[in-house]
Order: sequence, then structure tokens, then C-alpha cells
Amino acid sequence: MKTLQSISGISLPVLKRPYFRPGMCLFLMVLTMLTGCQSTGGSQSDSMANAAQIDHQVTAALARLYETTPAAKSLAANAKGILVFPNVIKAGFIGGAEYGKGAMRKKGRTTGYYNIVAGSYGLQAGVQQSFGYAMFFMNDGALASLDSDRGFEVGVGPNIVVLDEGMARTVTNTTLRDDVYAFVFGQKGLMAGLGLQGSKITRINP
Repeated sequence: MKTLQSISGISLPVLKRPYFRPGMCLFLMVLTMLTGCQSTGGSQSDSMANAAQIDHQVTAALARLYETTPAAKSLAANAKGILVFPNVIKAGFIGGAEYGKGAMRKKGRTTGYYNIVAGSYGLQAGVQQSFGYAMFFMNDGALASLDSDRGFEVGVGPNIVVLDEGMARTVTNTTLRDDVYAFVFGQKGLMAGLGLQGSKITRINP
């Protein structure tokens, strides 16, 4: 693994030919399809429109999350920043991939835009799934790691706890000890293993 191949602004490892297996081909095909569906670019006015669209979707996603999960609204009051991906698409059968764009909110204002990408292998219980991620960064150290030159990989660095409905009910201001708390919300259909582990998050210009 020596170089990086870019697909829609995402850096991916390029393996030597003897190790480039069919599974990797499937992953690249699925990822290209997903990024193509969400691709943006062009003029400055296009970029501004894309940013406005992300902001609108983030606002709507947060409102939906707060309405259905009161614990998320409580976390927001103590968070240093909230990174929201309102529409992450995960697709695949033998090789799977997920991709989405989102924004960082600090004190209610957008301070940056990001994408999230991940790949997986093995049978997927569903062809395509759309859902949202919201990550609540609870301290400045965790927030700083998000803009690392190497990008932010979930599972490496700050401690991240993905809260399910049961765990969310037990979260209080006195029990907050972890760097980042995350919610997966708005899932539809069947897909095994929805989560953040192994996802790569990178800052972008929409």
C-alpha cells in the first residue's frame, strides 16, 4: 500500500496488483456510486448552494433527533461542538460502503463541512439504507482531533460511545465521562451492523 487514489475528493488506499481482490473492486464500485449520487462541485455559487442545502438538512435532522431523543438535546447544552451527517447512505451486498456529507455546529452556527466514508465486506442485510449520524464532542481535545491532517478515524483517538435508546435514558450531566457521544437515527429497512467504527471523517469544501 503505497499511494492514494482519489474518488470524489476521498483518499483511498491503492493496493499492489497481486493483492487487488474482487472484494476491493466491489467496494470501489459501490463507493463511486454513492459519491456520484451526492457529488457536488462547480462554480462558487454552486458551492454556496450546496453548503446551504447541507445546513438545511442538518437543521432538520437535529430537530428530528431532539424531538425523538431528549437526551440528545441535553447533551447539546454541554457539547463543545455537534457534527451532524443528516443523510448517510450505506449500500452493498457482498462489498458495502457508506458515504455522507454533514456540518459541524458550535453554539448553533456552522463552522465547517465534512464527509464520512467507510467500507465493509461480507453479506449485507439490505441493498441500500439511509440514516443520520450525530456526534457530540464534549471537550476541546476531541474537537481538535477532528481536523487532523490525516483525517479523523472513528475508533482511533478520542473515546466514542454510540448511545442506543436504553443508554440514552441513563445519560445525565454527572455521568458524562467520554470524549464523544454519538447517535444513529432515522434508520429504515434492514442492514446489519449500523455504527461508526472504522468510519473516516474528513473536512471538505462543499
